Amino acid sequence: MIEREVAVTTRHGVMPSFAVHPDGPGPWPGIILYMDAPGIREELRNMARRIARAGYVCVLPDMYYRLGLIRFDVPRRNDAMSAVIRAAMNHLTNALVMDDTAALIAWLDAQDKAKPGPVGCVGYCMSGRYVTTAAARFPHRIAAAASLYGVGIVTDEEDSPHLLLDRVRGELYYAFAEHDRSVPDHVIPALRAALAKTEVKHAIDIYPGTQHGFAFPERAVYDTLAAEDSWAKIFAMWDRCLR
Repeated sequence: MIEREVAVTTRHGVMPSFAVHPDGPGPWPGIILYMDAPGIREELRNMARRIARAGYVCVLPDMYYRLGLIRFDVPRRNDAMSAVIRAAMNHLTNALVMDDTAALIAWLDAQDKAKPGPVGCVGYCMSGRYVTTAAARFPHRIAAAASLYGVGIVTDEEDSPHLLLDRVRGELYYAFAEHDRSVPDHVIPALRAALAKTEVKHAIDIYPGTQHGFAFPERAVYDTLAAEDSWAKIFAMWDRCLR
């Protein structure tokens, strides 16, 4: 595989990103991997590499670039670190991330190894809201979006992602943990109801016995069966929609 650190130019500055694709002539469909709240780390780069091995150009943006270079030593996370992570996460908005998404799509369009046309994306934790919003704001480009234990998908705000679902033209996949304090009980029923009012092709899975973070192999809550099943469904969706 070919991997490199790249600079994606946005309306707000330069967003450092990790890009990886197969070693070959290509082109391959583009995938945007939106990070979770703890931010850029080798665990996420390995996930990007897995996506690339499946035959995609994957770009992993540092969504905290407006704050400078921030890296968290996640295995040593404590209450003080968690407070900083929350502050970093909360500085983002749907509008800011959509500006960045436009720049990421433009960056993919400029790569000779990236296949023109439909783009896929996947987001974890805080980015569940962003992949949903991106699918709605860029319906002509985002053809397949996946959210893993996403938060903020259903809110009381005017820009709540679930209110935009009628704009989506691609396919959506949501995977939730059975036990997740970050996803209130009303969220999944409200999401189902909002999707039922649209013609959007979608699937929602709730993995029994799992907790928030089950897809990350370096977490104590990692669940191999749930993680692998969700990967299989995401890759199947991308193959349907992007090939």
